[in-house]
Amino acid sequence: MPAFEFKCQKCGKKATLVLSLSEYEKKNYKCPKCGSKRLERLISTFQVKTSRKS
Repeated sequence: MPAFEFKCQKCGKKATLVLSLSEYEKKNYKCPKCGSKRLERLISTFQVKTSRKS
């Protein structure tokens, strides 16, 4: 499942939430600190790891 980064508009806490795509699309998530559903999605970085034989 993908990880999404959010910032709570109520308490200001940043959190990384692991959500299924259906949970994300339904906005079925809340701030782990205060329980608010007023979360702003942040742009996050990602890393790709490949296996290469030298």
